[in-house]
Amino acid sequence: MTMRSIRDLLPLIVGAAVVVVLAVLPLLNLSIPGILPGPTYTPGSLALMSLCMVFAALALSYNLMLGTAGLLSFGHALYFGAGAYGLGIVLHAAQLPLVPAVFAALLGGVVIAVVTGAVAMRVSGIPFAMVTLAFAQAGSVLVRRNQAVTGGEEGLSLNTAGVPDWLVGVINTRNLYWVSLAVVVVVYLIVLWVDRSRLGHLAAAARENDLRVRVLGLQPNRAKLIVFVIAGLCASLAGIAYLLLQSGTQPSAVGADLTITVLVMVVLGGVGFRWGAIVGGVVYTILDQRLTVLARADAIHQLPDILRVPLSEPLFILGVLFILVVMFLPGGIAGTVDGWVRRRRGRAAPDTGIAGLEQSDTAGVVAR
Repeated sequence: MTMRSIRDLLPLIVGAAVVVVLAVLPLLNLSIPGILPGPTYTPGSLALMSLCMVFAALALSYNLMLGTAGLLSFGHALYFGAGAYGLGIVLHAAQLPLVPAVFAALLGGVVIAVVTGAVAMRVSGIPFAMVTLAFAQAGSVLVRRNQAVTGGEEGLSLNTAGVPDWLVGVINTRNLYWVSLAVVVVVYLIVLWVDRSRLGHLAAAARENDLRVRVLGLQPNRAKLIVFVIAGLCASLAGIAYLLLQSGTQPSAVGADLTITVLVMVVLGGVGFRWGAIVGGVVYTILDQRLTVLARADAIHQLPDILRVPLSEPLFILGVLFILVVMFLPGGIAGTVDGWVRRRRGRAAPDTGIAGLEQSDTAGVVAR
């Protein structure tokens, strides 16, 4: 086996090792002070790590749309909410078992993504972002005003009648953690498949130079729409995991605020990097949860007002962190690491855009 083949297999080996380590974490008695509320086997730590997995999957789905296709959407939370509310409504109304209900919720998320994506694709750039924002706001209004179906402002609780007992209750948080981990793995494999497919090459080429792709006789909007729908499907899957983990969902799961949060996760991790989206989702979620605890600490309340007021606001600290990342790490965590590695290797980044499209002969296949 040559060094090149070993180098190509290294990411796969590292990824598999990370998944194995994460899978056995609930069985270990590890403590990470300041990050986890207790040992890794306790329900509190498992719930926090599961939430990190859910938002890592959501960040991956958004990175597919923004990093691969270059689509800046302000309505991605709509599909996350479609998965969460869709599963909850199906379990309440149809009384289906969990597996058929999950497929029904995913189908609903895909339908919503196809309809909204087809409309939003008629424009591009900032108008595209505004159209997706309008759809998200419309979904948020429907959720908040429809008390009978969605629970209105109080949210929708999980109907456990069709859910297996091993996924219900705090005592089964370990099982929910493994489900959340499985969701991240599935979403990652889907995103990896799209990025390495001819569809992904065409979407990346259109992101770099849409006009040149059209001159080649291709249809970039069709490729972008397919990527948009796949990203919506992955977001719906993350929403389903969120509903099971939280035993319910709230209107905030549909609003544009969540999309902005996911955008921050992706930028923090590094736009265009799959593992960066995962890291960004995990880091942001841990900071969001743990900074809230820090804000209530006695040590913070004893500080002078000039320090106590900003440090007692987690969003202020997260905002400052985001500004620092944009200013000093414009490529995010993954982009910074990747740049350092490439400088060490002394080679340029591979071309996955127009040139990659032409070299892989994507043109004929995708056009057909």
